[in-house]
Amino acid sequence: ALLSRVDPDKDVDGLHPVSLGRLVLNEEGSLPALISSIQAQTFPPAEVVIVDGGSDDKTVELGRRLTEGDARFRFVEAGDATPGRGRNVGTEEARSEWVAYTDAGIRVEPTWLERLVSEVVRDPTAEVVYGNYEPRDDTFFERAAALAYVAPKRELPGGAKMRPPFIASSLMRRDVWLRVGGFPDLRAAEDLIFMERIARSGIATRYAPEATVWWQLQPTLARTFRKFVLYSKHNVWAGRQRFWHYGLARLYVVALFFVVLFFVALAFSHSAWRLPLLVAGLLAAGLLARAAKSIWLHREGRTLLWALNPARLLSVAAVIVTVDFATFVGWAQALLSRPRRR
Repeated sequence: ALLSRVDPDKDVDGLHPVSLGRLVLNEEGSLPALISSIQAQTFPPAEVVIVDGGSDDKTVELGRRLTEGDARFRFVEAGDATPGRGRNVGTEEARSEWVAYTDAGIRVEPTWLERLVSEVVRDPTAEVVYGNYEPRDDTFFERAAALAYVAPKRELPGGAKMRPPFIASSLMRRDVWLRVGGFPDLRAAEDLIFMERIARSGIATRYAPEATVWWQLQPTLARTFRKFVLYSKHNVWAGRQRFWHYGLARLYVVALFFVVLFFVALAFSHSAWRLPLLVAGLLAAGLLARAAKSIWLHREGRTLLWALNPARLLSVAAVIVTVDFATFVGWAQALLSRPRRR
């Protein structure tokens, strides 16, 4: 009954029109799915501002062809723009009081914007609404990757469950963007910093667990490695090691400490020749324990038999160790070079 109050052809508590902004970069392959999902919204946005961050493929050309005749869509070419700057450009271009954000490589469900808007109908004091996101897991590898590094759902007051706040599934007053100083001009972590500013400012925030977008994960181990090297490097340049890198480093330092103790203890025994195998076994056991914990946290009501699937356990462990290695590689790259001045 509440959703029926959200009429896209009328001004609902100042919510209409709503601007929908997103940044694209070389998204020729994923753009058609996103555009069609936006056009299928049950609460259609009044405008859609798509900012291109310097694509060298046919992203802009394709986008304009797909949206020909739909005056709501505007393409802004921002040159070589970081995600942070691209989001700022898109928000500056927005003409509405309310702005919804999504992102490249994402498909939004038809009721996504309607469910975000309905949360403000429920609570007119709300100025920010975060929706849910789900990883697209069409392949076995993508399902393993989702278990390895996508945040598990958490329970909200009232019993509903959703993943942590995600800028690519959000709705907020445009004035909120101004009050917190916009997005930092960064290639990674700009969304986290922006949302942390909102949280510190005490801005009224609500959650819409049923407002879902589908996030496309990297499809192979090699591409996962390259993407996390990039994330790691730019997070270090953004000064956010304490939120990711330091914790991972502590984990490996502790593991190394116990391996050394184990090595010393066995070195004086008659089984010293077995040391390499024993150490390798110890490290493998620790990695499998991490994989098992991650799978268990993501089980969402599934059975123990599902969680103990050997193929799933080994695949998740492979993704975890790949992400760990990429983190250290990106960290080293960041320390050995400086970000290009913009």
